[in-house]
Amino acid sequence: MRRLLLSPRLKPGAICLCVLLWAGPSSAQPQPPKDFVAVDETQPGEQIPALPLIAGAYGFVWVVLLGYVWSIGRRLQKVEGELAELESRRKPPFAEATGGK
Repeated sequence: MRRLLLSPRLKPGAICLCVLLWAGPSSAQPQPPKDFVAVDETQPGEQIPALPLIAGAYGFVWVVLLGYVWSIGRRLQKVEGELAELESRRKPPFAEATGGK
């Protein structure tokens, strides 16, 4: 049993378990003051409309992502065009050996 507990594979797990068991009680929420009164519900006018905000955020992220992909595509087409132009201007390597014929 002692050999199993000292196994190098089990040491990190045992350390994590000890830390979690030790930190659990110390990270509990403190008790509220005695004069604290919890609010059951907020007023309907005080709620933030979440759906338009979330939809706007997702829409913004998609527009930025699609814009980025579009700009990458344009730059890639430009580089491919430049490579095609360079390949058309270069001489084949065997042309020098045969005298350019």
